[in-house]
Amino acid sequence: MDITGFLKSQFICHLLICYIFIVSGLIINFIQLFTLILWPINKQLFRRINCRLAYCISSQMVMLLEWWSGTDCTLYTDPESFHKYGKENAIVILNHNFEIDFLCGWNFCERFGVLGSAKVLAKKELSYVPVIGWMWDFREIVFCKRKWEEDRKTVMQGLFNLRDYPENFWFLIHCEGTRFTEQKHQISMQVAEAKGLPKLKYHLLPRTKGFAVTVQCLRNVVSAVYDSTLNFRNNENPTLLGVLSGKKYHADLYVRRIPLEEIPEDEQECSNWLHKLYQEKDAIQEEYYRTGIYPETPIVPPRRPWTLLNWLFWALLLLYPLFKLLINMVSSGSSLTLASFAFVFIVASVGVRWMIGVTEINKGSTYGNNDNKQKHK
Repeated sequence: MDITGFLKSQFICHLLICYIFIVSGLIINFIQLFTLILWPINKQLFRRINCRLAYCISSQMVMLLEWWSGTDCTLYTDPESFHKYGKENAIVILNHNFEIDFLCGWNFCERFGVLGSAKVLAKKELSYVPVIGWMWDFREIVFCKRKWEEDRKTVMQGLFNLRDYPENFWFLIHCEGTRFTEQKHQISMQVAEAKGLPKLKYHLLPRTKGFAVTVQCLRNVVSAVYDSTLNFRNNENPTLLGVLSGKKYHADLYVRRIPLEEIPEDEQECSNWLHKLYQEKDAIQEEYYRTGIYPETPIVPPRRPWTLLNWLFWALLLLYPLFKLLINMVSSGSSLTLASFAFVFIVASVGVRWMIGVTEINKGSTYGNNDNKQKHK
């Protein structure tokens, strides 16, 4: 048997990566559960510990992008702004076109040392996903059901809780509310036409209420908004499964730093400001598709070693007992034992693929579709 070919087998690699991620993640979730006793005693210590524990999980995903797939990510930004990244609290606006845009957002956070403390406005269903969803619960992620009448109070409370957060944090938000598809884009532009708003070519109409409330609740806490636009070269269509398989992609991320003082305090004016911003984002996308580059200076922030070292730690900790168990099973010659072992591995692989499926474009949210249905009732 060709040992090299065996080790390079995608199936075996997938299983081992899935095993390390799930088992280490569940161990960390278990440790996080015990940190709850710190909350009434020392809330800030609880937060600092959970930042580090959350990093142990999130950084494994970033490691797959940075080191396993070797994906390149070039940052286009103003050099003066570049030196402020990671040294201040910020709201990060991300476009939502790709399956791995959230992962590139995490990569952006990692390069500037705020991955462990990064926050997002996420759909409530994700809080039930093992490992990542449970980790987010302890990291004080703000969840919403996408029914604004029910969400407003919950979202505001979650944001107000962050005002005394002890670490620098970035709050990542997809203002479009759901991932871009042609069907959702058509529906979104029908809404834009009905409201008398300019149509967008490369984005969905932004959901302004969540952004306005975020700015309102975090004013005087965050220093700026980072308007971020992500694209991939050569019409690449990246997927999480592709990253897991070691496929290399080439990402370009354009970031504009906008001081929070420039964003209106009035909710309606803030809404108008966001619509104008998305018209500018659309023009930037148009220019990128025409020229293949963004404005501003291209910079490639260096990879930090911590994502790789964290993964190697868990790999060494978990693979040794696994291989020892496997050798003992093979030595025993029990067909039932081997079948049980294979079954557990297959279940783990299916579990990770299910978590990946939650993010796939063709299985994405029906958020925009539901809105359209309600309008026609």
